[in-house]
Amino acid sequence: MNSEVRALFPIAEHSIYFNHAAISPLPTPVLRAIEAQLRDVHENGSANYRSWLAVKEKARELIANLLGARPEQVAFMRNTSDALSTVANGLNWRAGDNIVTFSREFPSNIYPWLRIRDVYGVEVRMCEEREGRIDPAELESLIDGNTRVVAVSHVQYASGFRIDLERLGRVVRQHDALFVVDAIQALGVLPVNVESDLIDVAAGASHKWLLGPEGVGYLYLSDRARDRIQPTLVGWVSVPDPDDYLNFDQGWNRGTLAWETGTGASGLIHGLKASLELLGTFGAQKIGNYLEELTDYLCDRLKANKTYELVSSRAPGEKSHIVCIRPARGLSAMHLYHHLVERRIITAPRGDRLRIAPHLYNTSHEVDEFVKALP
Repeated sequence: MNSEVRALFPIAEHSIYFNHAAISPLPTPVLRAIEAQLRDVHENGSANYRSWLAVKEKARELIANLLGARPEQVAFMRNTSDALSTVANGLNWRAGDNIVTFSREFPSNIYPWLRIRDVYGVEVRMCEEREGRIDPAELESLIDGNTRVVAVSHVQYASGFRIDLERLGRVVRQHDALFVVDAIQALGVLPVNVESDLIDVAAGASHKWLLGPEGVGYLYLSDRARDRIQPTLVGWVSVPDPDDYLNFDQGWNRGTLAWETGTGASGLIHGLKASLELLGTFGAQKIGNYLEELTDYLCDRLKANKTYELVSSRAPGEKSHIVCIRPARGLSAMHLYHHLVERRIITAPRGDRLRIAPHLYNTSHEVDEFVKALP
């Protein structure tokens, strides 16, 4: 990526930032978009409210395009947890149902299903990690005729393992279950198509690979998922015409729009629109290709250092833009994290692993500096 892109990230002037799987620094255009909307409110109150709604609809369209979905199939939420919880709570659970997931999922994609287990007595089946991987056959073997939901991340936060969505989606569809994907560690830097991958539910938020602010999440529901899931948290904008204030007989809005309850975070959505437009100038495939090359280079450099074990699979179709390593002697991941912070290199400790997650403005020179700084 060229120097003009790098200039949009002032953090690069003083730090090596490899923690985009947690929170991405805001690019300058995103910050300016948020500031502009807040300044508009400061100076004009609600005078330009309709223009804010237009920005929201454009951001919805851009998210839908990234997913390969229709705009009315995408709702804005506060975060991934809200999106997955409303899906779990909106299904009509029956005795004997089961949910299939992965034991090392991020808690956002575990707690909603455990609550369903505790309330309804539904079984939660968990596939285990095998040497930094999910064994697709093992996961698929847990799915049967009583499975209502299969819930996994496209890319795992603590290993970087990338699952074959289309393969799993076919198996889920054969059992007439819903395929639920936590997309937060993938959308924007990996191509996704909810139709061809047979995804019924996709949830995520803007503050990681989408380069947006915290506080804006998204929920996609396929048509078949919408038929099975009811909105459980609704408000004045959950209907087709929110301005028809006293018409309480409208029914719920079309598609996933019924999941939007009320006034949203307009400034943050302005920022999200700006970040999606920035990413759109490159495209997920181009960004993904670049990050694959950069992380391949990182892994090649690490191979010479026997102090660290590479946890992440680098097999074709399984590797991603997240690389996790495990110190092999005497060092904890937390100690390693603090050692690097002192040298202005920002990563993330995740259990016994250190996670490295670069983005489109990072460089091979920064990778070299990272490897050089390892104790």
